[in-house]
Amino acid sequence: MQMNTPPRSTIRLTRRGRIALIATGAVVAGTAVAVPLLSLGDEGDARPTSLVIPEGWRSGQIYEAVDKALALPVGTTKKSIAKAGLKLPNDAEGNPEGYLFPATYPLKEKATPESLLSFMVNTANRKFNGAPVAAGAQRNALNVYQAVTIASIVQAEAASTADMGKVARVIFNRLERGMPLQMDSTINYALNRATLKTTTSDTRLDSPYNSYQRMGLPPTPIDNPGEEAMHAAINPPPGDWLYFVTVKPGDTRFAATYEEHQRNVAEFNAAQRKSASPTK
Repeated sequence: MQMNTPPRSTIRLTRRGRIALIATGAVVAGTAVAVPLLSLGDEGDARPTSLVIPEGWRSGQIYEAVDKALALPVGTTKKSIAKAGLKLPNDAEGNPEGYLFPATYPLKEKATPESLLSFMVNTANRKFNGAPVAAGAQRNALNVYQAVTIASIVQAEAASTADMGKVARVIFNRLERGMPLQMDSTINYALNRATLKTTTSDTRLDSPYNSYQRMGLPPTPIDNPGEEAMHAAINPPPGDWLYFVTVKPGDTRFAATYEEHQRNVAEFNAAQRKSASPTK
C-alpha cells in the first residue's frame, strides 16, 4: 500500500543497544505526518470518494484523517468513539488502537465518523478472528489481542517487510526468557511522538508502555498493523536473536548475543561518522 509518510528511522535497537548509541553520540531522527490519502471524484469533484489508511498509523492519526476527509472540526472523530458501538475485544476496554484496520475505505455521501470507525473495526475483526490468525495466536500461546499487540510492535520496529519475521522472533525470544522488550517504539507511543530520539531519561519514563522498565507486552497495541505484520507475529521464523540494529538502509543485523550486537552497533556508528564527514 502506498504510504504518505516519510520512511521510519533506520535504527532498530533492543536491550542496551539504544543506550550504547547514546553513549557514543549517535542521534536519530524520524517523522510521521498524519496526512490522509484521499481519492477525488471524477470531473474535478472536490469531495473525496475514498480514504486510504496506511499500515502503522496510530489511532490519533486516523481520527485526524477522518476529520479532514469529512470536513469536520478537529477532535470530532475521537469524541464519537463512545457512541460508535465498536465491536472490540474485551481486552481492548473500549480502546480501538490496533483494530482500525489499514485499508482503502469508501467515503459514501452519508459517511460519518461512527460509520467509518465501525467499518475499520469490522474489517479488523474479519481479518484477525479468522482461522489462520486465531490458530496462529493459539499456537504461540497468545490470544488474538496479544497477537495484534505484537504485530503493532513489529509494524513499528521493522525496517522492511523482510525483517518483520525476525523482529517478531526477537519479541518472542525476549518474552520467553523473561527479558524486557526494550523497544523504543513503545516509549514513543507513550510520549505521543514519532521521532526516534530515545534518551536514557526516556527509558525511566513512568508508563505501562515503557518496555525498558516494564516486563511483558504493553497494555494495548501501539499502532494499527497490516496483514504482513500480523503474519509475522503469528509465524515468526526460528532463530535465537535477541537484538537488532539497522547498520545502513537494507542492512539490518540481528544478533543472539550482546557482544555480537555491540559489534553491529560499532559498525553503525562508524557508518554514521563516515556519512557525517565533510566531502573534499
